[in-house]
Amino acid sequence: MALGKNYTAQDCSLAKALEVIGERWTLLVVRDAMYGVRRYSDFLARLDIPRAVLSQRLATLVDAGVLAKHRYQDSPPRDEYMMTPMGAELFPVIVTLSRWGERHLTTSGPSRYFLHRQCGTQLEPSARCPACDVQVPARDVEMLPGPGLSGLRSDPVSKALQKPHRLLDPIG
Repeated sequence: MALGKNYTAQDCSLAKALEVIGERWTLLVVRDAMYGVRRYSDFLARLDIPRAVLSQRLATLVDAGVLAKHRYQDSPPRDEYMMTPMGAELFPVIVTLSRWGERHLTTSGPSRYFLHRQCGTQLEPSARCPACDVQVPARDVEMLPGPGLSGLRSDPVSKALQKPHRLLDPIG
């Protein structure tokens, strides 16, 4: 029996969310947009994703309102993809899945630390600041490289992300 291509028969909010972010590569595109990647060529170089797949994932995320497409150059036409407030709400999902992977699938430690910019405290896996007792939105997070970051990638975006960086600020 072939697998279905969507979850339209499911009466469930999780199934509806998976229609937008559940395809392979999509959460990595969202992660990188959260990190400040905005240009198609930067997503392409950083993710090693097939062009057709990247184009389709970006279009889906724009259509769903997770990313907004903005023309930054007319000749030749070039667009950038910016995280919307709806998309930024996915930050706790990104942190939680990353921390789960660190606990269960790696031995080298976290590749990134996420700190509350206001107080410098490391966030809990749920993106909550234990010192301030608040849920921290992505725009208030400083990301630092951790011991699990291999540094093997040599593209300019990966190199830029080897330094402290405020989430949602553009790379470059």
